[in-house]
Amino acid sequence: MPDIHIRRTHALGLSKARKVALKWAEDVEKNFDMECTILEGKSSDTVEFTRAGVKGELIVAPDHFQLDARLGFLLGAFSKTIESEIERNLDALLSQSAAAPPRKAAAKKK
Repeated sequence: MPDIHIRRTHALGLSKARKVALKWAEDVEKNFDMECTILEGKSSDTVEFTRAGVKGELIVAPDHFQLDARLGFLLGAFSKTIESEIERNLDALLSQSAAAPPRKAAAKKK
């Protein structure tokens, strides 16, 4: 069975990386009929995803994402296309998050 391995480094920290991962999970659930489970940890999280013919996980760390997936026989023929789509989606989410201006704290009224 073909495997997909994708690693992306970032400088978001765990809190912002969690937000990106949540958005990624919502997107794949909606667009690819995946079932995602997010397991939060102290220093990293794991997003487990599955559907017929696909099973994998996305490790969410303060400085990187690591996606590993196993494709079943039928989807194996499309592994390069699937990998490219995942890379494009994850890269877009990372660039949006990195480009977002930092939020200013609301001024306190006295």
